[in-house]
Amino acid sequence: MSRIKVIDPGEANGKLKEIYDELVKSRGKIADVHMVQSLRPESIKTHMALYMDIMYSRSELSRAERELIGTIVSMANGCKYCTKHHAAALNHYWKDDSKIEKLIKGNYTEILSPHEIALSEFSRHLTINPEQHESNDYTQKLKNLGLSDAAILDVVLITAYFNFVNRIVLSLGVRLEADSGTGYKY
Repeated sequence: MSRIKVIDPGEANGKLKEIYDELVKSRGKIADVHMVQSLRPESIKTHMALYMDIMYSRSELSRAERELIGTIVSMANGCKYCTKHHAAALNHYWKDDSKIEKLIKGNYTEILSPHEIALSEFSRHLTINPEQHESNDYTQKLKNLGLSDAAILDVVLITAYFNFVNRIVLSLGVRLEADSGTGYKY
């Protein structure tokens, strides 16, 4: 249960009910991370618009790479809720439970490609040491792997987005749903 008042779907009306109904239609169900924003329904719409843009729009990064970044950032922040949700989304593409287990245990260098390792290390470093990125160009390693500036921007946007969401979850006490975050449309 969250640390602030949450309006459950059965109690929602007006704009919030419309937003909840749209989430069920588009995503399969309503995540607790969205319900915790129920006191500000428009923030849910803005949140989802940003999420859909950076995670589903055209990009050089595959959907799996985007979910990998989200999982790595969430792990670095100690956000079990987002780690579970996005590791499940990543496994929708990987279809390899043992690989996901190794990733969550932090053994990713033995299971990821050099390209995936670079994405992971960059996003983890930006999460843990953001101030170092102001005066150092950590993008060069990504450029050396052939990532364009647009792809690097996508890596940074995804990293920033997950840092934003992890802080909502952690500070407001969002807990993993009883179904462990399964049943979403990918």
